[in-house]
Amino acid sequence: MAQRPPIKIGLIGLGKMGQNHLRVLILLKSVELVFVYDLNEEAAKQLGEKYGVQTHADLEQLMPQVDAVVICTPTVTHGDYIRLAARYVKHIFVEKPMTDSFQESQALSSFALENNLRIQVGFIERFNPAVQQLKSILDKSAQVISIDFMRTNKLSARITDVDVVTDLMIHDIDLALFFNGPVSSVSAHGVAQGQMIDFASALLTHQNGRFSRIQASRITEKKIRTIQATCIDMYVDCELVRKELLINRQSEIKQEDEGPYIISAIEQTIEVRQQEALLTELQSFVDFCQDQDVEVPMAADGLSAADICDKIQKAVRQ
Repeated sequence: MAQRPPIKIGLIGLGKMGQNHLRVLILLKSVELVFVYDLNEEAAKQLGEKYGVQTHADLEQLMPQVDAVVICTPTVTHGDYIRLAARYVKHIFVEKPMTDSFQESQALSSFALENNLRIQVGFIERFNPAVQQLKSILDKSAQVISIDFMRTNKLSARITDVDVVTDLMIHDIDLALFFNGPVSSVSAHGVAQGQMIDFASALLTHQNGRFSRIQASRITEKKIRTIQATCIDMYVDCELVRKELLINRQSEIKQEDEGPYIISAIEQTIEVRQQEALLTELQSFVDFCQDQDVEVPMAADGLSAADICDKIQKAVRQ
C-alpha cells in the first residue's frame, strides 16, 4: 500500500494550549505543519523561527496552503475562526468548548452541516488512556448504575472568558454523554461570583436510566481528576492524572459456625498504557482528515455538551 502524503495543517492560536499542540504536531510524521498564527505577531514569529514554520500577519495569506487547521484561540473567537477557515478547508480541529454559548454552538453546528465541514472538538479526556480503559470495562459490565465525576483546579489566570462549567465541567459532561448516552433531565446547584460560576455540582439522569453526578470547582486548592463508576457487579475507581484504575468486586458472602456473615472482596489493579492523550487525539485528527474509520468527538457532540452546560448554568443562577 502506498504511503499517504502528510496532511498539511495550519495552527491558529499560540497560547499555552496552542504551544502544546505545536510541540506534538511537529513530532507527527503524518503532518506537515505549514504555518503558525497568533494575533501576537512577535510571539508567532519567535515560535515560527524556533520550529522552522512560516507565519504571517494576515491569516488569509496562509490559509490556501493547508488541508486542515487546528484552532486553539480563546473560546469567544472560535466561531469566527471556524467560519473563516471554512472558506478554505473542510477539516477543522477546535479546542473545547466549541464556542462560548449554547446559541453560538447551535449556529455553528448548522453552519457545519450546510458547508459539509468535518469538525473535531478537543475533548481530550476521551483520549486519556485511563478513560479508554474505563470505557472498555464499563461496556462489559452487567449493569452500570451511576458514574461520579470530580474535577477541581485553582482559578487559572489564563482562563478569563468562561466559567467553571464551560472551562472544567464540560470535559466530564462530554464523558458522561460518551459513557451513558443522551440526558432526560438535569439538576444543579453551585456558587457564582457575579456572572462567573466557580463551583458547580450537577445530577444528570440519562434516558437509559443511568445517573451521572458531576462536580467541578475552581476554588479548590487541589487538582483532582477522578471518575468512580458504581455497577451491579463492580465498583471502578479511575484516577485520571496518575492514570490509575482499580476494580473492586464482591467475591463471596459466607458464614462460619453461625457467626456473623463475612463479605470478602477482590481488588484488581488494571494496567493502563502510558501515552500522552494529546498525541493520541491529534493522531486521530489526522486519520479523521484522511476519512479513515475513526471515532472522534464532532460538532454534534460539542453541541450536546453545550446544551447540558447551558442547563446547568441556568439552574445555578436561578
